[in-house]
Amino acid sequence: MSGVVLNSIVKAYGAVQVVHGIDLEVQEKEFVVLVGPSGCGKSTTLRMIAGLEEISDGDLMIDGRLMNRVAPKDRDVAMVFQNYALYPHLNVAENMAFGLRIRKEGKQQIEDAVQEVSGILGLRDYLERRPADLSGGQRQRVAMGRAIVRRPKVFLFDEPLSNLDAKLRTQMRAEIKRLHKRLGVTSIYVTHDQVEAMTLADRIVVMHDGRIEQIGTPMELFLNPANSFVAGFLGAPPMNQIKAVIADGDSGPVAEFSGQKIALAPLPGLQNAVGREVIVGIRPEYAEIVTKPKAGAIMGELDLVETLGSEALLHMSIAGEPFVIRTETLGNINQLNDVTGFTASPDLIKVFDAKTGVALSGQVRVE
Repeated sequence: MSGVVLNSIVKAYGAVQVVHGIDLEVQEKEFVVLVGPSGCGKSTTLRMIAGLEEISDGDLMIDGRLMNRVAPKDRDVAMVFQNYALYPHLNVAENMAFGLRIRKEGKQQIEDAVQEVSGILGLRDYLERRPADLSGGQRQRVAMGRAIVRRPKVFLFDEPLSNLDAKLRTQMRAEIKRLHKRLGVTSIYVTHDQVEAMTLADRIVVMHDGRIEQIGTPMELFLNPANSFVAGFLGAPPMNQIKAVIADGDSGPVAEFSGQKIALAPLPGLQNAVGREVIVGIRPEYAEIVTKPKAGAIMGELDLVETLGSEALLHMSIAGEPFVIRTETLGNINQLNDVTGFTASPDLIKVFDAKTGVALSGQVRVE
């Protein structure tokens, strides 16, 4: 068993607490992504797992062993940093072998490990080069290779792709996913990029202000955000959010805002909720465009059309607030500039309490 367990972990710098008693259990061979905005505590949490930051309170267990006072070198974890942290005076082979040499592994064993891992990462033709002679993507592969050759119990990734361009990030995401599938090592990955989180993770941990907002699979969090923060963070573009008030409609609850009404599903969370201030959440993918007044449609003003090949993003103003619709261009291309509003199925609309942000309705079952 090579799992990682965090029990009520706290990090404080003097009187300032930056991580507030978080609980998390990462299963053996699982790939878990910590995601959140800058300053939310995700990198600090990762550094506490690695032993690079002292734990102020709580317990950290790795492979069933208490690690709070164990030195970083004795935790059997390997970390891949944002800035690669390669030795500029060593070539690729020497960088990858560095940790094994420190552990005084045998020469042949080190050579075999470097050859095996460099083959996996496509680096065999670069073993004699120094970091300055490599591209950003190649340097990142060397950094991952240095971690892999150690065969640790846990891999820790601290925003490893943030220095790469968009194309390389996409390639490296796929490479990291393939490596995890092949090696099966427990992995914890930190990023502020929700696309990385959605594509890489077995489970996502959304953090905000040093606390965990929600834990679940990518689709669980996408379909069933626990609160308005998670709803607004995950998704590209993120969920649209409109402030409204619950009212009685002809066939069930509706949300009223700026003289318009949108029908809601009659779910338990909305019973006896008339007059309650809420936030209505609608994913850009779930808004259906309309080009003329239609019963049940929400009307607005079209500000901008972004055509992205097979799809387009329509930037609208609804009740004075920005609202984005994602739609297919095929079949719609001639009417995109004539869009006046949208409709949305009540079953796909989320409703959050305006004061607490907690989800009230619109929960979709994940098969």
